[in-house]
Amino acid sequence: MINASDLKAGMTFVQDGKLIKVLDASHHKPGKGNTVMRMKLRDVRSGSTYDTTFRPEEKFEKAHIDTNAVQYLYTMDDTAFFMDLETYEQYEIPVEVVEEEMKYILENMEVKIQFFGTEVIGVQLPTTVILKVVETQPSIKGATVTGSGKPATMETGLVVNVPDFVEEGELLEINTAEGTYIKRAK
Repeated sequence: MINASDLKAGMTFVQDGKLIKVLDASHHKPGKGNTVMRMKLRDVRSGSTYDTTFRPEEKFEKAHIDTNAVQYLYTMDDTAFFMDLETYEQYEIPVEVVEEEMKYILENMEVKIQFFGTEVIGVQLPTTVILKVVETQPSIKGATVTGSGKPATMETGLVVNVPDFVEEGELLEINTAEGTYIKRAK
């Protein structure tokens, strides 16, 4: 069991039979009354998000999440296919469950699948990925790194704000947690 005050972003717990992931957690001390925990939560199975508050001493069952290294193979219809790198077992995950993560994944890329018991609940991405720019405005002569930037569409369909000097065809390092440009890839 874990106290509400110990829950942090990224943790998963079980509440009323539902698997809940913490997206954001903060202590809040109103002018009068006791401290409460403000939380933004997501129901892992349904995908719905909601805001709520808990008393710090409330207890929850911490969910034990396992991960396996897998390789993304392809997407067909509404299903993404992954293969376990050790057993060669294939996993089928509905695209709607991993829709945000798919913006960072290329074919044959290695990622980790998250399990709750035997149930596949999601994909864990690396902290950064390297993607190719497929569409952006032409670079501006004399543009500097400190400019306001421009949108660039990556090969996965992800749109990232990049510096003015970035051109189509370049490889860029992208932060998967925030979906932001880090630097040009070598």
